[in-house]
Amino acid sequence: MKHEEKSGTVRKLTEKESADKQDKIIELLDEILRWTRLQGVQNARAVLTTALKTDTDKIIYHLSDDRPSGEIAKVCGVTGMSVRRYWRRWFTLGITQPSKKYKRRFERSFSLADLGIEVPAMPAASATIKERAEQEDSEEAIVDE
Repeated sequence: MKHEEKSGTVRKLTEKESADKQDKIIELLDEILRWTRLQGVQNARAVLTTALKTDTDKIIYHLSDDRPSGEIAKVCGVTGMSVRRYWRRWFTLGITQPSKKYKRRFERSFSLADLGIEVPAMPAASATIKERAEQEDSEEAIVDE
């Protein structure tokens, strides 16, 4: 790494100077990341609370984790086409993304619980799907710890 002095001459930095500069850069990047993360969380929460107005919206979003639209539709009492419309609308808002595993499926970009947004109770008829969602959430929590 080079360093230009006031006289216009260029000298090489010592290893210690280079390491000190790299440490300072990493320190600054860490600080930028903290502020960016805070701003991102606040923005994500605002977008989600605006986009997910009803309990059904929140449940559909919560269940959008590579599941088929028909499965989510049965839980929520809507059509598969409605679920796919939600996905496309939410994709334009940046709160869902195309599934990496399956074509024509989407997954949520954020966990509602992580952002302090309550996930409503699932309809009683969908107990097995609810249990699967809770099991997957608990597995995610274990991995995160």
